[in-house]
Amino acid sequence: MEDFVRAAIDAGFVAYGISSHAPLPFPTRWTLAEEKIPEYLAEIERLKREYAGKIELYAGMEIDYLNEEQNPASGYFRNLPLDFRIGSVHLVYTPEGEIVDTDTNAENFRQLLDVYFHGDLKLLVGTYFAASMRMVERGGFDFIGHTNKIGYNVSQCKPGATETAWYQSKLEDLFALIAEKGIMVEINTKAFCQKGCFFPDIKDWTYIKQWNLPVVVNSDTHIPEYVNTGRPEALKLLREMGFRTVRQLMQGRWQEVEIV
Repeated sequence: MEDFVRAAIDAGFVAYGISSHAPLPFPTRWTLAEEKIPEYLAEIERLKREYAGKIELYAGMEIDYLNEEQNPASGYFRNLPLDFRIGSVHLVYTPEGEIVDTDTNAENFRQLLDVYFHGDLKLLVGTYFAASMRMVERGGFDFIGHTNKIGYNVSQCKPGATETAWYQSKLEDLFALIAEKGIMVEINTKAFCQKGCFFPDIKDWTYIKQWNLPVVVNSDTHIPEYVNTGRPEALKLLREMGFRTVRQLMQGRWQEVEIV
């Protein structure tokens, strides 16, 4: 984590949030193990002291909505001493009750669509958005992570599908619920340099503007050197679309910061 903090300082950040993937009720290679959480939080506290006066640091966690027991609103996650929480959907249940990861490459996505959803793209997309809607309804997080990230794989699997009325209806319903609940929306810049896209895609930003949703711009990087990757481009595009501010966690609270 210290490598990320140093990279953030070098990039000119005045504040930086660290957010590991939260534990799941089964082992994975990409989530923090539950027994490691005390060590994780202790290290962030050490870094806060070590770099005090150079950068503000905040302890966060990206928490998956999996089901009614495992989600950002669960008592376990609500009771952790975190500065911020991200709510995200990566995993969904198949019709047979198996858990699959939609946050994969396009080839794997096609395989899980064929094998676990019998090629029914509407069923898979509907399952993803139903989980996203339920997560927003339950709450327990500060902002929703990479909204509609599944859209990239859907478009790779079936070009034009994300522009159809049935898909846009799902997306519009989700953004309307986000607006109703007053939740911040992340513009995730992780894939900009490699794939030329954001999550949600720039086409979806019209919904954010329509409901005047508060925006957080994050790189979601897993590599220290990329802490600012895609962020300048996203901020420039937001301003060109008429957005004037974004939200940043500074001085212990979320603040509106002018895009310059």
